[in-house]
Amino acid sequence: MNFTLSELLIWLIVGGLVGSLVGMIVTRRKEGFGHWINLGIGMIGAVIGGIIFNLFKIDLGLGEFAITAEDLISALMGAILFVVFLWIFKKVRANKKAKMKNA
Repeated sequence: MNFTLSELLIWLIVGGLVGSLVGMIVTRRKEGFGHWINLGIGMIGAVIGGIIFNLFKIDLGLGEFAITAEDLISALMGAILFVVFLWIFKKVRANKKAKMKNA
């Protein structure tokens, strides 16, 4: 799996944009999680989505632009997966703390 610097930069730029969208979707508030957390979630999601799309050779055939619709979709999917992972991790951790407190 080889990634070019331009691919990585596009994932990060798109991720910043998508992070705000995911923050608004998940929190149902205009500000989402906050500017910096939205940016971080989007960047991580863009990298995750880009890796997944490259790994499974997913090509939506949406064209070649500097930033394609495929980049946006893969970043959105990656960011949502990342937020779901964080949510599950938080739930598991809270359950473990509750069990330890009750023991």
